[in-house]
Amino acid sequence: MSKRKTRREIENSPQKVKTVEAKTPRQKDYIRSIVENDVVFCTGPSGCGKSFIASGIAAEHLHRGDIEQVIVTRPLVCTGKEIGSLPGELLDKIAPYLLPMQENFKFFLGRAYYGHYYNEGKIRYAPLEVMRGSTFHNSYMILDEAQNCTWEQIKMFITRMGQGSKVIINGDIKQTDLNRKSGLEEIIDKLEEIEGVGLCRLGYSDIQRNGILGRILNALEN
Repeated sequence: MSKRKTRREIENSPQKVKTVEAKTPRQKDYIRSIVENDVVFCTGPSGCGKSFIASGIAAEHLHRGDIEQVIVTRPLVCTGKEIGSLPGELLDKIAPYLLPMQENFKFFLGRAYYGHYYNEGKIRYAPLEVMRGSTFHNSYMILDEAQNCTWEQIKMFITRMGQGSKVIINGDIKQTDLNRKSGLEEIIDKLEEIEGVGLCRLGYSDIQRNGILGRILNALEN
């Protein structure tokens, strides 16, 4: 079994931590909104940078010591199963659904730093359904795939926010798996005019994965 590297050992290694770079004007607005607001909502199609940018900014602030931890969550309603019926321990149950966010953090931090922060409990994953009653201070709190939340669930998540924390809530309203109006859309309607709450709407032109993807999604969803 390999020994965990200390932070000093990691810092002496050749790897470097990457920073977020906006590729489009709306992505630049998204980054600015996260910096300037305590709560930020971001909507847009798959691949437009919602989760990637949120992960990158959170990783940068964690690495600089501006915050104590990053909390990442998402709803599991799209599995069609209750959490308890899924195999394994809690982290085993949610791991497949949080893999994209894990890969984002590894991209920005590198595997060594990511492993260090994860083992120290500074990057934490939890299903939204078990967060009630918690309070997170000096944290970046990221709720991904929020289009599959009710507005009551999103309210519960926001109210976990303690002193010195920021909340980032992402989702694609057009891709909800709920048999009702997305809670993300409902809560944006209620909160978007409040001071300290930012709203960014990314679009097909912000997709950076592959040039054709934006055109395909635009054709399929409109």
